[in-house]
Amino acid sequence: MTGKELTEILEDSSPERTAALFAEAYRVKKGTVGECVYLRGLVEISNICRKNCLYCGIRRDNSSTGRYELDSAVVMEAAGFAAAEGYGSLVIQGGERTDRKFIDKITELLVEIKRKWPLGITLSLGEQPEEVYREWFEAGAHRYLLRIESSTRELYEKIHPVDSVHSFGTRLRALENLRKCGYQVGTGVMIGLPFQNAAHLADDLLFFRSMDIDMCGMGPYLEHSETPLYAYRNLIPSKERRLELSLKMVALLRLLMPDINIAATTAMQVLAPDGRERAIMAGANVLMPNLTLSEVREEYQIYQNKPGVGEDAALSSSSTEERLRKMKIPIGYGRWGDSLHFSKR
Repeated sequence: MTGKELTEILEDSSPERTAALFAEAYRVKKGTVGECVYLRGLVEISNICRKNCLYCGIRRDNSSTGRYELDSAVVMEAAGFAAAEGYGSLVIQGGERTDRKFIDKITELLVEIKRKWPLGITLSLGEQPEEVYREWFEAGAHRYLLRIESSTRELYEKIHPVDSVHSFGTRLRALENLRKCGYQVGTGVMIGLPFQNAAHLADDLLFFRSMDIDMCGMGPYLEHSETPLYAYRNLIPSKERRLELSLKMVALLRLLMPDINIAATTAMQVLAPDGRERAIMAGANVLMPNLTLSEVREEYQIYQNKPGVGEDAALSSSSTEERLRKMKIPIGYGRWGDSLHFSKR
């Protein structure tokens, strides 16, 4: 599909054509990566961040957020829970930090987790020097998610401040370095941003294909009142439109790149209680139940009104699995669920 064709599909709100798009995406998913959904237990290790992104609730200058960093023992407990529950993989996510103490902590955790349990490990810890990516890969991580947020430089620069730690070019180089180090590389964008249009989103889809990504995590833009971008909230589409666009992006990416992993992100659940399930029926095949301690989970809010903030890990995971069972969707217990696209390469 061309950029023009993708733009037209994204702009078309016909219920019949939209339903047909989702059905075709699910058919393609079933024929390539199968119906199985893979669970990644998510641990939000820290909300301390050196970046000051204009959309993000844990941005450096947001003084209203209580900062935390989980003890290694707590992370290990979450990893043990994931293994005991039959999850194939763990995701360690956090604010971006490049201090040596934090880097070493992640390295040590990776070594210890891999020593104790046969879990696949995804990291999402922002831009790092290539040598740090390599260190973490050699310690046991094999997937990395680094969202581009927008592949259009002009739009990227509207949602990030112009300073020494924010650069569109640096983000692109980081994605290239992840590939060099051997990771399964994932990226993604926010959908429904101020200043964004359907042509930008079409370009994002083509960017994913040109970057030959292995996995994708994208979802609707959700505003946070303690961020500069909140001032432009009158420019964003309705919640219904943002969810529709997000589901279409999932479906179109499944058609463009049939064998990659695509996450049904938590942000979709904010806009509709069944948002993640609808994403699965539109072509997604990965879910990430939150295993972070409920006491600190409310402080890791990139956007507001995050679902499941008060749930503990057991309840968060069981409710996710129960919804999948009701839909008769098979769950890939004990399997890493690596990207088929990566293995073919």
